[in-house]
Amino acid sequence: QVQLVESGGGLVQPGGSLRLSCATSGTIFSIYDMGWYRQVPGKQRELVARITRGGTTNYADSVKGRFTVSRDNAKNTVYLQMNSLQPEDTAVYYCNARNYIASLNYWGQGTQVTVSS
Repeated sequence: QVQLVESGGGLVQPGGSLRLSCATSGTIFSIYDMGWYRQVPGKQRELVARITRGGTTNYADSVKGRFTVSRDNAKNTVYLQMNSLQPEDTAVYYCNARNYIASLNYWGQGTQVTVSS
């Protein structure tokens, strides 16, 4: 059974930092493109950052220069380093694993990030 488990969310003041982790089990981590998405109530889930199997990254314009996505295939884990956090970054953050060729798509349960003074 494939599982994605996020951790690292919490409450942080504006300008602060958090590092999210997503540990994957039950599958071969290295075959997936990994993504971080976020969602606030009443809005669609949006892509925040993605890292391909080959290590290519892309980011939403709103987080460029502040967030960094990385992966450790030996630990089956993807990370999202979030710096200079702002109240508008408040959301539930979800980890996603996708392999388009094999039509595989998995989600984690989400972790809450709240940016507030």
